[in-house]
Amino acid sequence: MRTRHFILTALIFVGLVFVPGAPIQGNDPARDTATFGAGCFWGVEAAFRQVTGVTDTVVGYMGGTLKSPTYEEVSTHRSGYSEVCQVTYDPAQVSYEKLVEVFFQIHNPTFFSAAGKDVASRYRSVIFFHNAEQERTALAVRDKLQALGKFNRPITTAIVPALEFWRAEEYHQRYAEKHHLPRCSITP
Repeated sequence: MRTRHFILTALIFVGLVFVPGAPIQGNDPARDTATFGAGCFWGVEAAFRQVTGVTDTVVGYMGGTLKSPTYEEVSTHRSGYSEVCQVTYDPAQVSYEKLVEVFFQIHNPTFFSAAGKDVASRYRSVIFFHNAEQERTALAVRDKLQALGKFNRPITTAIVPALEFWRAEEYHQRYAEKHHLPRCSITP
């Protein structure tokens, strides 16, 4: 018991946040997290990996209620999950606003739940914000693009609070890169 108390105290002291069952993350102001769903997560990840200032990407699931969902469960379209890409970035090199702009460039946000020929809730256009500033920025970029008439129809992208992120199976991570795919069809 004393050892556990000491470890938790040490983690708090060095600025780390400990949540049982979650990875330990540092409070590093040089890195931040953004989460986007824009169709097939393979293509979303491949696009964000090309952005200067993005330090890491992980694909997974967000928005549903099952614990530890699998790809097969998410594929049933009954889990409530979206395929998402969680982006770690250096705000000194790239702004969250720029990432949101990239998000709107890589897919058609006027289709709430479509990716190419696939129409499904897991492919919905969604920005999961992690704080109030991300929410304001995402709404502002969306509203600016809508006012400019950038798209033929209204933008239907959901902008909602981030929920628990579940990492997808390893074979999905950097899939396009591993399989030398030039792109994944994520645009309706």
